[in-house]
Amino acid sequence: QVQLVESGGGLVQPGGSLRLSCAASGIIFSSYVMSWYRQAPGNQREWVANISPGGPTVYADSVKGRFTISRDNAKNTVYLEMNSLKPEDTAVYYCKASLGPNGYWGQGTQVTVSS
Repeated sequence: QVQLVESGGGLVQPGGSLRLSCAASGIIFSSYVMSWYRQAPGNQREWVANISPGGPTVYADSVKGRFTISRDNAKNTVYLEMNSLKPEDTAVYYCKASLGPNGYWGQGTQVTVSS
């Protein structure tokens, strides 16, 4: 079956950095658009970034210039490098694999930005 497993979350001070990973199995990873989303308490889940199979990336304005999405098709893994973190980046971060009408979600990893 399809599994997406996120890791790398934690507590970080404002201005700090974290690198999230999402390991996929059960799909032809290189064919999928991979995305990161996040959901803060009381808020709707919001899109953060996409990376296409060929590598082009797109970012939400709120993270542009601070976050970098990348993928390693040999490892079936997508990453989210987060720099200059702000308290408002605090959320559960989810990865998603999309191909046409099919979409699969991971279970999420908590990121807390606080002093």
